[in-house]
Amino acid sequence: QVQLVESGGGSMQPGGSLKLSCAASLDWSVPYSYCLGWFRQAPEKRREGVAVVHSRTKYTYYIDSVKGRFTISRDDLRNGLFLQMNNLSPGDTAMYYCAAGRAFGPNCFIREADFNYWGQGTQVTIAS
Repeated sequence: QVQLVESGGGSMQPGGSLKLSCAASLDWSVPYSYCLGWFRQAPEKRREGVAVVHSRTKYTYYIDSVKGRFTISRDDLRNGLFLQMNNLSPGDTAMYYCAAGRAFGPNCFIREADFNYWGQGTQVTIAS
């Protein structure tokens, strides 16, 4: 059974760092790779993709607002997905979701419709 469980959220002052973790129990016996990503949804805003990584090629993509501050990574052996977030700002306040979906090529795109497995989310709040 596919299951994604996030952890690591919390409250932080601007400029601080947090590392989100996702325990991803995926079916690795299937004949395809996965795109693994982090999405977020701020209050009264639509959910947006933040970063994505391809399970085989390790291709990564970030939205412009987090480039240079956030790093997505995987622990292949332990089925872990991570998001290291540095220099956080109030604009990063949101519920963060881990997601997975089938990869159809060597790259991944941050399109919500491409991800069919979702975690329950972990809250990140950045305030003085």
